[in-house]
Amino acid sequence: MQGKNKSSLEWTPFLLFKMLDIIVSSKTRVKLLIKFFLVRGTKSYLRSLEREFDESTNSVRVELNRLEKAGLLTSEFESNRRYYKANPKHPLYGDITNIVRKTVGIDQIIVRITSQVGDLKAAYVIGNFAEGINSDTIELALVGKDLDMEYIENLVQKAQKLINRKIMYLTINPGQMEYFFKNKPNLLIWES
Repeated sequence: MQGKNKSSLEWTPFLLFKMLDIIVSSKTRVKLLIKFFLVRGTKSYLRSLEREFDESTNSVRVELNRLEKAGLLTSEFESNRRYYKANPKHPLYGDITNIVRKTVGIDQIIVRITSQVGDLKAAYVIGNFAEGINSDTIELALVGKDLDMEYIENLVQKAQKLINRKIMYLTINPGQMEYFFKNKPNLLIWES
């Protein structure tokens, strides 16, 4: 009997996202996991999450309470607001972070774009994802000298198909980093 071996199935981020939707039945919970586990140290409060997710306060509160009760999130008061963030001491923190990054497709970007593009020093995610906000577009800043722009464009096109998201990128030299990243959220995803 011939057929596709299940272990040979290519797990694209699109399939992983669908799988995450099946495993985690609450869409609000999926949004919260992406929000808090994509970028280390991201924190937010209830009303902000309600606006960002365009969800009712109650549905966000219920999921925040569940994740906090499970120990995946911690909370603390600042002024009159209760801020939530991922608990890096939780035994599943690294696993959940990896699952979220695979779901978003950042792992594929790292593999495809950071190899053989010239004198690449670092790659950063900027924009919405660097703030822990899910988006259809991933913004990258590639830091290096003498980068092969044609090769990068080719890799970006392939990665976009693989992760089913648009990728916007810019290249900067190491001397421009301080100016470019000043007061802008960024997430280092690769460094030579």
